[in-house]
Amino acid sequence: MANKVTIGIADMKMAKGEGMLVTYALGSCIGICLYDPAIKLGALVHIMLPLNMETGRKNPLKYADTGIRETLKQMEAHGASRSRITAKIAGGAKMFEDSGGSLGNIGQRNIESVHMNLKKEGIRLLKEDVGGTTARTLLFDVGSGLGCIRSYGRQELII
Repeated sequence: MANKVTIGIADMKMAKGEGMLVTYALGSCIGICLYDPAIKLGALVHIMLPLNMETGRKNPLKYADTGIRETLKQMEAHGASRSRITAKIAGGAKMFEDSGGSLGNIGQRNIESVHMNLKKEGIRLLKEDVGGTTARTLLFDVGSGLGCIRSYGRQELII
């Protein structure tokens, strides 16, 4: 596919009609595919942390709560309807053993925050590939609404 758009960490991109949105290195981070099938508008946001507690909130896309909210707002500005938008997610792995326990399992906290915020925003979660201990690459085909997850040592997974 010619029009592949890369989404960085704490970033979001949208495409309408066609296009491949891709994000790499989803360790404890989560990639969230949001899609309105009626107008074939898709967005992919790569969040790092569960909650935005940053003073001044410089980058809302870095966090599950404000990242989901901001992405939905932008999708609606492009004609999406909240009642039609669905979600697919990948990531939230436990990448490091933390013997001190100070960090907790940030991947698991991200998963819980994404689930909670999707529910709060009224967005149906269709499929997910979360947890585990390996990083993922997430590709999202806006034309079909399908996601593809690539991970070292695993078969490609279509979500």
